[in-house]
Amino acid sequence: MALRHSCLRLLLATACHALRVAPSAVRRPRALAPLSAAKTADVSDVETAPPHAKIRNFAIIAHIDHGKSTLADRMLEMTGTVAGRDMQAQLLDSMDLERERGITIKLNAARMSFEAEDGETYILNLIDTPGHVDFSYEVSRSLAACEGALLVVDAAQGVQAQTLANVYLALENDLEIIPVLNKIDLPAAEPERVAEEIESTIGLDCTDAVLASAKSGLGIQEVLEAIVQRVPPPPDPEDDDAKSPTRALIFDSKFDAYQGVITYFRVVDGPGIAKGDRVKFVASGVTHDVTEIGVMCPDRVPVAGRRLQRGEVGYFCAGIKSVEDARVGDTVTVVKSAGVAATASQSRDVAALPGYAEATPMVYSGLFPVDADQYEALRDALSKLKLNDAALRYEAENSPAMGFGFRCGFLGLLHMEIVQERLEREYDVDLVITAPSVVYKVVQPGPDAADIVAKLERGEALAESAIEDQDDESVDEAARVLVVDNPSRMPDRDRNSHTLEPFVNLEVIAPTEYTGALMELAQERRGELVDMKYLTPTRTTIIYNMPLAEVITDFFDQVKSRTRGYASMEYSITGYRESPLVRLDVKINGDLAPPLSTVVHEADAQSSGKVLVRKLKEFIPRQMFKVPIQACVGAGVVASVQLSAMRKDVLAKCYGGDISRKKKLLQKQAKGKKRMKAMGKVNVPQEAFMAVLNLRDSGGD
Repeated sequence: MALRHSCLRLLLATACHALRVAPSAVRRPRALAPLSAAKTADVSDVETAPPHAKIRNFAIIAHIDHGKSTLADRMLEMTGTVAGRDMQAQLLDSMDLERERGITIKLNAARMSFEAEDGETYILNLIDTPGHVDFSYEVSRSLAACEGALLVVDAAQGVQAQTLANVYLALENDLEIIPVLNKIDLPAAEPERVAEEIESTIGLDCTDAVLASAKSGLGIQEVLEAIVQRVPPPPDPEDDDAKSPTRALIFDSKFDAYQGVITYFRVVDGPGIAKGDRVKFVASGVTHDVTEIGVMCPDRVPVAGRRLQRGEVGYFCAGIKSVEDARVGDTVTVVKSAGVAATASQSRDVAALPGYAEATPMVYSGLFPVDADQYEALRDALSKLKLNDAALRYEAENSPAMGFGFRCGFLGLLHMEIVQERLEREYDVDLVITAPSVVYKVVQPGPDAADIVAKLERGEALAESAIEDQDDESVDEAARVLVVDNPSRMPDRDRNSHTLEPFVNLEVIAPTEYTGALMELAQERRGELVDMKYLTPTRTTIIYNMPLAEVITDFFDQVKSRTRGYASMEYSITGYRESPLVRLDVKINGDLAPPLSTVVHEADAQSSGKVLVRKLKEFIPRQMFKVPIQACVGAGVVASVQLSAMRKDVLAKCYGGDISRKKKLLQKQAKGKKRMKAMGKVNVPQEAFMAVLNLRDSGGD
């Protein structure tokens, strides 16, 4: 035993000596050496105002899973913003849901201090962005507060659909775009081919594109140097900058249980904001006193001894309790500086900053608590969640089948799933969700109906008097527009009325061999081919005009299935177009079920009705009586199935005797089932409400 311990000690000493004398390149890859050598940033540096020319505000835009969050991690680690012991994967993705799905949902920001090769220290303000098509509004908020952007493209996958959409957003904001080819250490990486794709598809010069691998740390130093050299600083202050009013742009907000609403902003004009200032929100018109102001490193670091000046990015707390006070995209101005009398520039009205538009929900769905006692908890949860999600809209709704709940508007299906999971996880509310639908517009008969339809198709604004809510049942002789966000409120089909639905410009990028399958799928969804381009000999982009209602169901899943996961898609709303649409109602045991109503094309009403009733038959449990399930358009039934009754064998005890005794028992059972059918109610499970998501089936009738 003693000999064994002596041998182990000798081996351990030999290994330690080898590690001490071995070259560093053998022990550790050269690319990771700067990461380990980085020192934690000094928090006291934030108390010193950085020179105006040393500030760089930039964002990272990329398609899903192209390494954007990993690149942000390496930059935070390289600049020493986060200590090595505190570092973790996807550091800026603070939500558990983001880490599980591997996507960025919530916008985040971080301030980094970087010493460049010229010996100067620069302040790099990174504003992270989501990558999914549903969160394009989050990307627009981030880009409006920046002067530059890193375009991260996977060196193996190449240009994807969302890559193009994000680049177009950056070009609209006149940003300096730096191409970064990520994942160059993969065996399938082809940097030269991807660079040619970017030049031919987007038109960006990739001569100075940065080759990097965020996972291994290759090229991170070059990325930081490119930001310093190529991203311009904020606009130079004008001569009368001290006299001009302060204007700051809100690009995000977050609710804190102790501090209230935490507002994230970027100072655009004026001398800036400091602790103790009284600030005014231009859109809402309310004023608050700033109790704390600071920067994100990426945790919040308070700044007490100075102002956040023009071009800087930071946060402030002002004891804001109302949901509507701190609106994302609003302009903040200072009406009274701490300890200083109000000046003429502070007292006059300040114009709001341009460029920010409020997000418009395109998908609506009903959220109902499983337990009616949780209605108040659901209302409070939605009000708090709206602080962190500016695109969410909701209003109270009462359904005869589901009880009290809320009608919520979302950006897309993924946005709806995220909100549902956050409500259930963070606020412990069990939910029942109805099938999603889009917003329809119905122009009622009248002398100017054709003119209103033409204006809606061109996207022109209508007079307020011409727009009515779908709850108003009174109808004037003049044509009016009904805005319908709930299929059950769609009026019956009228020969003289006009029904319009939103259309999108859909762009799908996929390998060339799957072009036929994608075109067949688009034709099935009422798509109209606009253009088809060959990016490279092996990759094709297909552009279609298609109804949004056909896209929000299972279209993305079908695209991935038919292309074996190699395709990517992106869409943008183009406007409204007239279509022959009808409301497809469902009757269960003779009772109308409004949550199961859906709007379909007139030509697809019968086939969709057959699929719907057949799926409902699978989900609705059997009862003690026969349950007819019918799909109706107006007063006509287009499809019907019958759920057979659970039958008790009442003849089991009749082992003999006259047949009249058996008939008597069967007649008695039939009368009881008839009475139950007239009085009984059928409970519809949650799965049945999601059956209307896909009304296409390959099965028989």
